Amino acid sequence: MQYVPPLNPRLYPNLDKLLAARDRTLDWLNSSDDPDSEPNIARLSLTEAVKIIPIRFQAAVPTEPAVRAWVDAVADAARTEQVQRGAYLASVNHGPSLVLLGPTGVGKTYEAYGAVRDIAVTGVVARWTVTTAADLYAALRPRHGIDSEAEFAKYRNARLLLIDDLGAERKPTEFTEEINFRLVNHRYEHQLPTLFTSNVGAAELAQRLGDRVTSRLAEMCQRVSMKGSDKRRSNGEAA
Repeated sequence: MQYVPPLNPRLYPNLDKLLAARDRTLDWLNSSDDPDSEPNIARLSLTEAVKIIPIRFQAAVPTEPAVRAWVDAVADAARTEQVQRGAYLASVNHGPSLVLLGPTGVGKTYEAYGAVRDIAVTGVVARWTVTTAADLYAALRPRHGIDSEAEFAKYRNARLLLIDDLGAERKPTEFTEEINFRLVNHRYEHQLPTLFTSNVGAAELAQRLGDRVTSRLAEMCQRVSMKGSDKRRSNGEAA
């Protein structure tokens, strides 16, 4: 692994809370010069997370117990696979998935990016691909000079995938239905850990995604229903 020098906590908001929730400290995080050590992997993962997390969510720390439990399960799966394969490092390749459901503004996106940061400090190698459903469809629409299948493979085969706002479009098209099925089905069949958020309830999600996708999501994902008022209106945090 690439060696990462000790991190300045002032550049990583709420780093103390993130570490404390896992009974770890800044001294632990900055303790090792070994590039393959868990502390260095955690430092590398935190620096990579900064690149993919929007500014608004740079301080995210998961507060939902189910989100932290999912992170634990993904990290545990990486360590179990390391032992089974005799691998040099614990890397996320397979594991459970999670879907966060709830109305706009309750904090789903905050929790999702909190999970990205939380898995970083577990010290397992976790390579994320992050997108919204709308951006996913835009990236995959056929257009001149772009190999749509090569683009699709980036999401299909991602080690860890976060898709925010699944089911946001009220009138699914044949194109989006095909993308949803191909993506979810592949990740379902290969047990690739995926984190979804959606503003619609379970029943409405089925109407927007169809029975085939919904059935696979139900089996591959733990479902967490988040409730509450719109935090955007009260303190500027987003869902």
